[in-house]
Amino acid sequence: MRKNRYRKFTLIAICTIFSWQLTMAQNSRNLGMDEAIHLSLQNNKQLKLSSAKVKEATASLHQAKNNMLPDLKASGSYLRINNPNIDLKAKLGSGSSSTGPITVNQVSYAMLSASLPLFSGFRVHYGIESAKYLEQAAKMDAENDREEVIQNTIAAYSNLYKAREALALMNDNLREAKQRVEDFSNLEKNGLLARNDLLKVQLQESNVELSLLDAENNLKITYINMNLMLGLPEGTELIADSNSFQNPDDAGIISTWEESAFQNRKDMAALSSRAKAANIGIKATKADYYPGLALSGGYIALDIPSFLTVTNAINGGIGLQYNFSSLWKTGAKVAEARARYEEVEASKDILSDAIRIQVNQAYENYLSSRKKIDVYANAVAQAAENYRIVKNKQANNLATTTDLLDADVAQLQARLNYAFAKSEALVAYKKLQQASGVLR
Repeated sequence: MRKNRYRKFTLIAICTIFSWQLTMAQNSRNLGMDEAIHLSLQNNKQLKLSSAKVKEATASLHQAKNNMLPDLKASGSYLRINNPNIDLKAKLGSGSSSTGPITVNQVSYAMLSASLPLFSGFRVHYGIESAKYLEQAAKMDAENDREEVIQNTIAAYSNLYKAREALALMNDNLREAKQRVEDFSNLEKNGLLARNDLLKVQLQESNVELSLLDAENNLKITYINMNLMLGLPEGTELIADSNSFQNPDDAGIISTWEESAFQNRKDMAALSSRAKAANIGIKATKADYYPGLALSGGYIALDIPSFLTVTNAINGGIGLQYNFSSLWKTGAKVAEARARYEEVEASKDILSDAIRIQVNQAYENYLSSRKKIDVYANAVAQAAENYRIVKNKQANNLATTTDLLDADVAQLQARLNYAFAKSEALVAYKKLQQASGVLR
């Protein structure tokens, strides 16, 4: 009976473990860098906001163009009124005045008017030109936001890779620590090792377990951030492709990167478009000095029962309008428009200096990251050899347990540094591309 219960319990446990492993496998996803970038661009909320701003700028351009089209208005009314006192001075009929009372208690009329601007001081033309430049600026801002999203995705992908590598190295180190504790325990039982040395390796095992917990927690947080960024279901276990972190291209020369930055940076292009729009704005403001000329026409119908009926009253002509107050009011508006233009030009100069700094920093960081890969590769070999020598010495009582543990920690740190250096070099190269405006 007990055997049957034991077998039943074992079967349930095996099924539970199998289903848990199957669930984890279903929630795992191999993720390449290109796919991560695609998903991030597809689901990023900032890019949706940028797209809305581009649509707004395009609508403003259409609105500016619509100012060239004629205005067509229609209106009509039916009014009930009291019996007004009417004194008609005009003569009616054959030279005789009307002596009878005129009763008017309702009025109805309809009007149709059209107006086409012929000249408005080039205000409409400049408005269209300004709207075009502002639309271009909005598009450049959207492209700049897109590059920022790509760079953030690459950095997050690198963090995912580093978190998984750190966890794998910690697990390897924990297995080695456990084996060391087991070996030292056997030596201590046989009286070949001091109790204090056993406590030291046990303490290191505990420290490695704590580090492993931190690595697991860091990886879980990385999963959460990546899933939110990519629009994936929460709890999806992402596996980064290590092939994405191959050594990138040669750095080239700094002058090439700087020249590329001033030619391709979208934020600089956006400011240039805004500067052109601000310059056009000065001309548009000066348009207030000029009169407005428009072609107009219309149709009027009026009916006052028992008194007056007007039909087929078609009118047309040219209208001229000028606001004399613009002679002393427009100057301040022009000065304000000039100040906006100077502000944008100053912003371009500030951004120009910032671009040079960003490109040079990114360039130096990339050169440093490439050198670190070689240095850390040597450090891994040196740390492994050092650990082997110290381990042999400790086995022959020529080195202390503390020396052995220090060598082990140095070896783990060297492995971590080398694993991180490869991903950080790629991030640094992509940052250099972003600073130079060629990140795609």
